[in-house]
Amino acid sequence: MANRTTPYGAFNFVVNFDGGETFGGFSDVSGIGTELTIAEYRNGNDKENHVRKVGGVHKVSDVTLKRGIVNSISLFQWIKDSRTKGPDAKKSITILLLDESQKPVQSWVLRGVLPMKYTGPTLAAKGGGDVAMEELVLSSEALEMEA
Repeated sequence: MANRTTPYGAFNFVVNFDGGETFGGFSDVSGIGTELTIAEYRNGNDKENHVRKVGGVHKVSDVTLKRGIVNSISLFQWIKDSRTKGPDAKKSITILLLDESQKPVQSWVLRGVLPMKYTGPTLAAKGGGDVAMEELVLSSEALEMEA
């Protein structure tokens, strides 16, 4: 693999649900991240007066997807399934960053994903050039990064 000196653009990506299920294309993905809580601990008989840092539980950030409305029915069916089926409605989601030739260069895999919040479009009769946008906030149990 050749060394690359310029970073990849943030505009060339694909979002796949459960390995290929389609809900339409998304224009924005934000909030990909994970956090490890750190506990401070000090033995009572330590000779030095300092704390030790001990890794605790980790959590995955909520991920927000935005898109122009193309097919809200299939997306809303997943939301409905999440309310009625509980854990059985969990999905895996892969976010692929692509290079200029549309080849994947890095991916983030979210596991145990449920829709947490849906926000529909703001509708207004004035103007006429705005796209009807919807937003979906996802909660996931695990985040993996693959190169």
